[in-house]
Amino acid sequence: MSEMMIKTAQTVRQLVLQQVQAIPEELFDIQPDAYNNTVRWNVGHMIYWMDVYMSLGFSRQSAIPAAYASFFKSGTAPANWTDTPPSKEELIQQLSDQLSFISELAPDSLKATLTPPIQLGPLTFNRAGELLNFGLVHEGMHLATCGCLLKVIQNKQ
Repeated sequence: MSEMMIKTAQTVRQLVLQQVQAIPEELFDIQPDAYNNTVRWNVGHMIYWMDVYMSLGFSRQSAIPAAYASFFKSGTAPANWTDTPPSKEELIQQLSDQLSFISELAPDSLKATLTPPIQLGPLTFNRAGELLNFGLVHEGMHLATCGCLLKVIQNKQ
């Protein structure tokens, strides 16, 4: 079962990489009226939170720049950015680096008990695999949001 979860994580991240690579960077920062964020924010948000999940679940030291929190953690928005966000190229590199880490996970590491359990809002995670699984759901939601943003942007052009 753990091997299947790792394979699924690899597949999800590969899909994210393919989708993000196909989006022209000039569309990354367009924010339609009905949305709080942009493609760039959603991609960075996926990277930021996967890094958090890896750190919490697999005792991995954060592998992203500290500035990513000010750009991409929950509650942030491009309208409030005062510095230049990471480029598409940098975001793709971070996605690729995380894919490499996911690919190197040992199946038994997903069974590791989190002591104490990780509490994220109303959710409690007792094992590393639960946290990774939630990360995949989270990533899928934000990938879908990117798709919706692109449809709105392209329909306005």
